[in-house]
Amino acid sequence: MQNFYVKDIVEAANGRLLCGEPTVSVESISTNSKEIGSKCLFVPIIGERVDAHRFIDSAIEAGAAAVLTSEHEAMDKAVPCIRVENTVTALQEIGRYYGRTMNIPKIGITGSVGKTTTKEMVACALSAGFRVFKTSGNSNSQIGVPITLSRISPEDEIAVIEMGISMPGEMKRLARLVDLDSAVVTNIGVSHIEQLGTQDGICAEKFRIADALRSDGAVFLNGDDTVLLGHMHELNRQVVLFGLGENNDYRADNIISGETTEFDILKNNIKLCHVKLHVPGLHNVRNALAAVAVAERYGITAQAAAGALEGYGGISMRQQIIRHNGITVIDDSYNASPDSMKAGIDVLCAVGKGRRIAVLADMLELGDDAARYHGEVGEFIAGHNVDELITYGDLAKNIGVTAACNKSLKIKHFDDREQIDAYLKRELREGDTLLFKGSRGMKLNLCVEALCNK
Repeated sequence: MQNFYVKDIVEAANGRLLCGEPTVSVESISTNSKEIGSKCLFVPIIGERVDAHRFIDSAIEAGAAAVLTSEHEAMDKAVPCIRVENTVTALQEIGRYYGRTMNIPKIGITGSVGKTTTKEMVACALSAGFRVFKTSGNSNSQIGVPITLSRISPEDEIAVIEMGISMPGEMKRLARLVDLDSAVVTNIGVSHIEQLGTQDGICAEKFRIADALRSDGAVFLNGDDTVLLGHMHELNRQVVLFGLGENNDYRADNIISGETTEFDILKNNIKLCHVKLHVPGLHNVRNALAAVAVAERYGITAQAAAGALEGYGGISMRQQIIRHNGITVIDDSYNASPDSMKAGIDVLCAVGKGRRIAVLADMLELGDDAARYHGEVGEFIAGHNVDELITYGDLAKNIGVTAACNKSLKIKHFDDREQIDAYLKRELREGDTLLFKGSRGMKLNLCVEALCNK
């Protein structure tokens, strides 16, 4: 944040200054009292277990320039204190206020799977022509998006904003915070279906991103996704399709996939460029297609965007390939859904040269049909060239049950991660390739760390 002061925070949040000077400068925002930087505004969030108002004094001691509060009517502190009705709502209004002072094109990224990877690829492609601001990590929530907006600087020329939801109404709230020129929807899966009901309901919620678009804005949709295709007529905006099918405006041809992925990009069946990605998987082909399509909208040639994408190297715990003691590890442990599980299996089969071993844990937040979704993954594995399946978690047992129709597939189940660690230490041999995939809460990344001695 630049040229932003306590008086601006009071105005943006419709707050009341309880103490301190309105001319104090604020350059950053944090909701964590342990991560207070210079000239930082501390925003205490009331969570399910902890009310962060108890850390206000700690934040001030750590150097906070100002603090928000929803629990005090009077304060006498060494820094400005601002009374607001709700600290989360105030944070959102501050992000919205500051973000609108940064008059640059903004592209929103949403979808059930692949938001962060697509965001990174779009930013990479745009870097061929702009100084690009992008969401840090996956700070895509009701709290993460306003903090993201507060980090845009006057030097940035274009911004890529990741926007995630898990509950009804959340995209509508996020959309009012951001003025978008374009939006990308990666796919509609079953992530968060427990809260959002159906895939049609998920699609309707994701499509509220269009509320943030200007009238001449464009929506880039995965044209291989049948749910998106079935609802795209509901978007009152220009629609651009990307994907592998011939119905897409931007599509891939002559795909060669292994540890690297090469393909041609066609626009309206005319070849634009050749792309070489240093990451595996057909899902990354779609991500790259979206990136090139967005880049062209902002005046960057497909060739220049493709050249920039050659420098993309992937993201930690998202199909990150690690080699250790003659073994290849595909660390895809950050999160999981049925679609991303299947994509991970495809990568395992493309990358693996020796034994291919899939270590799969529970996929969470899938609602009443969770067992069926896990079973579908097992059926998928049974039809692919996987040598061994290791499952972890009560739901993941269903993967093994349906995969057992492939009699040549070795299947093991474990009830705790330490058992997996011991088994792998005993059984692995040089040349093996392992995929680790499960929901974040299952913490399969700890198995990767144990295996690779991190």
